[in-house]
Amino acid sequence: MEETIKLSAIISNSKIILKLRSRTKNGVLKELVSHLQMEAKAKDILLKTLMKREEMGSTGVGKGIAIPHARTLLVKEFTLIIGLAKRGIPFNAIDNKPANVFFLLIAPPQEPSNSYLIALGKIAELARGIAKDGKLFDVTEEEKFLRIIKEIEERGT
Repeated sequence: MEETIKLSAIISNSKIILKLRSRTKNGVLKELVSHLQMEAKAKDILLKTLMKREEMGSTGVGKGIAIPHARTLLVKEFTLIIGLAKRGIPFNAIDNKPANVFFLLIAPPQEPSNSYLIALGKIAELARGIAKDGKLFDVTEEEKFLRIIKEIEERGT
């Protein structure tokens, strides 16, 4: 397992949506899923899977961060979509505060590189630094988003 992998390296190959338009939890999930490269029927199935996952327990980890995630046969490789909502969206987070940064992780059931678990752990680890820093919530450019993530990684949480 490659534990030395940096989240910033994973993010650089990902889709970043700087201005989410949705104002609800399900709306955000739908908007994030809409950016995946798959057929409409597959997107519907994935969206239902994510909603069921949220019913079991919110993936809002607090401090303005949510990490909706799923393993599914609908994808062949690990995929990460990131969304930002400056105003924050109610996401039933642990701290009851709205989420501003969403990391949607999707991976196949079997994944040799384990990018899914590594990314999930790295995002959870960085959540404290992201919240403390606060700069990420107002980003308007992808390059700046990546630079802030790298700074937080280098500083440690």
